[in-house]
Amino acid sequence: MPAVSQGLVDFANNLRQPPAPGIEVIVTPRYQITLQPDFPIPGPNSISWVRCTADEAGEVIREVHTTVAPRHLPVMWTLDPGTEPPDFAELLEACGIHADPHGVESAVMVLPIDAEIEAPEIPGLEIHDALADLATFRRADAAAAEAFMSVSLGDDPDVIAMQDRRRRNFLAAGNRLWLLATVNGEPAGAAGMTMFPPRGATINGGSVRPKFRGRGVYRALVAARLAIARRSRVGGLCVWSGEMSGPILARLGFEKVGWRRFYVDTTTA
Repeated sequence: MPAVSQGLVDFANNLRQPPAPGIEVIVTPRYQITLQPDFPIPGPNSISWVRCTADEAGEVIREVHTTVAPRHLPVMWTLDPGTEPPDFAELLEACGIHADPHGVESAVMVLPIDAEIEAPEIPGLEIHDALADLATFRRADAAAAEAFMSVSLGDDPDVIAMQDRRRRNFLAAGNRLWLLATVNGEPAGAAGMTMFPPRGATINGGSVRPKFRGRGVYRALVAARLAIARRSRVGGLCVWSGEMSGPILARLGFEKVGWRRFYVDTTTA
């Protein structure tokens, strides 16, 4: 396995979400707020890079709530090894902001760009550009929603309008990717990637519908994104992996280089 460069490690651990179409970023000396109104769930909407004194912590939490509450969005407090004060998670808990029940910690993992991942042979597998049109985008979104949340997005006009805006924003950003995997024409999984050449690319949203698990679809989506990243001449891939994806990614050669911890805050919704 190729060696992991310090540059890729630094990219994975220190990348801050920049403003982009559909993504509002509010940066202060004590924290960063990232808001995506057309993706109204905790995670895309987050508070990160918390750096304050113990005496300021309560003020920071109140200030964030004042800023976010008018948007009516739930948020995720995302803590990293440099979070100050070190007991900020306990202060969040005292305010009724609790650890994410779906997994409090993710490993920050990286894969060098010259690593090899052999795509598995899956009869009937096709991987599509989900940004090509709204119908394909919605099929990818539906696959991800079923895989992650066991829900159906349905055909609500407001949901469709949000999906259309998200797709257009992805295209306008110019560095974002959304893939749909199908098996014999049926949606099997979805995956995203954002490229920051030449430093690296972040991969996210890798998901497989339950009926297609165990066939190698997840691995095929990782291999496809690695191939695209290689053509884009970035330094490697980084990902925040959970309990399910972490062991798979480790087998594919990803190495842990850091962590993030998550606390769900619905008081602003």
